[in-house]
Order: sequence, then structure tokens, then C-alpha cells
Amino acid sequence: MIKYDRLWKTMKEKGISQYALYTTFHINRSQLNRLRHNENVQVNTIDKLCNILHCRVEDIMEHFDDDNTF
Repeated sequence: MIKYDRLWKTMKEKGISQYALYTTFHINRSQLNRLRHNENVQVNTIDKLCNILHCRVEDIMEHFDDDNTF
């Protein structure tokens, strides 16, 4: 499972709000909602966020093992 809890912390540290992501940087509201709920998002959204926040992927998302067996 991927969790985006680190994203919100990094945004706070950088002084960038969700509103700014939507209005200034044109991150789609549905993508922001998916991030809030730890759902799947497009890779280009992750790339945009890293560029906006001047950070690494590890600064916005984290992988956790889950019980799903394939």
C-alpha cells in the first residue's frame, strides 16, 4: 500500500497549500482527493508534485506492506 502522509508534511514545510496546487500549479482536484484517500494516482502527478515541491518521491509517498497475496 502507498500512503501520501509525507506529502502533506512536505507541503506544510514548503508553505504550499492544496488550494495553491489546484489554482497555481493546476493539479486536478480529483487527483488531490485521491491523494487524500491514499488511492492510485497517475505517475505524472507524482512527478509534478516533486517538481513543485523541489523534493524527492520519498518525501511525498511511502510504501507499506499489506496483506494482499497475488
